[in-house]
Amino acid sequence: MTKAKITVLATGGTIAGIAGSAIAQDYRPGQIPIEEYLAEVGGLGLQAQLNGQQIANIDSSEIGPEIWAEIRVAILEAFDDPDCDGVIITHGTDTLEETAFALDLTLPSPKPVVLVGAMRPADAVGYDGLRNFANAVCVAGDADAAGRGVLVVMGDRIFAARDVRKVRTRGAEAFRGFPRESVGLVTPSSLDWFGAPWRTDTVAQFDWPNILPEVVIAYIYAGMTPAELSRQIGPDTRGVVIAGAGEGNLPDSVRQNLAKFRQSGVSVVRASRADEAVVDREPEDDENQFVAARALNPQKARILLQFLIASGATDPAEIQAAFDNP
Repeated sequence: MTKAKITVLATGGTIAGIAGSAIAQDYRPGQIPIEEYLAEVGGLGLQAQLNGQQIANIDSSEIGPEIWAEIRVAILEAFDDPDCDGVIITHGTDTLEETAFALDLTLPSPKPVVLVGAMRPADAVGYDGLRNFANAVCVAGDADAAGRGVLVVMGDRIFAARDVRKVRTRGAEAFRGFPRESVGLVTPSSLDWFGAPWRTDTVAQFDWPNILPEVVIAYIYAGMTPAELSRQIGPDTRGVVIAGAGEGNLPDSVRQNLAKFRQSGVSVVRASRADEAVVDREPEDDENQFVAARALNPQKARILLQFLIASGATDPAEIQAAFDNP
């Protein structure tokens, strides 16, 4: 059996973390270098040749556009290597969904790209990282994973970048997908897809911009005032994503204040603070020139709005179309 050749890009996180005790609660993420990690997984009998590259070795709360850009360049270089069958990115779980979505928007899909993490450090009892990594190798080495965009593998499930979200701070089953719960199931020795590949494009949806514009997320809460909202929006702010109550709802006084910012050229997207929410357009959106986030949560709506603004989109109808069409 021919072994798949997979490039592993390491960024740190809990999957490379050390606690110093099998039962300690506290630990330090991003402690194990990729060469050491691959030497450890080498004893698992995985049907793959793994080539590692250390991009970073940090907590994922420290990861943002600069490291996204480095990861993206490394992936494109791997795509150019005819011997490379797929790419795995080891990543902390806290911002894993945002990295996955940013890459999904800015990469073509000729080969599998899989993000994987862990909820427990490497020396903890019940460490889930080795199994998650073995599952990621199974997915990244499968030719049928191509054409599905960027994928996330956690807890024996495969999630699409647009759907995946972290829903728990503890336990190995910390990720879910919405509106698609998962797109496949995987173990180190089996793989089942729920449907055919959906990416038919041969180019990325967005080019990588030199600068991502400032887009803020404003969290709606009971009793919020227009003044409290205004303090979150600065002179360089190009967009606002509302983490609204329920189906993207907000107090009328705050809505009127947002409409003024929209009139000054700030793009406004209504999302929801609810975990599983679809935000449809409401009658006031036409008048106010607001956009409904549909099934994207606030943090992903922010990333999509950043790329749209960076690409020159200013028309609310054009921005709405990008949210309507996954």
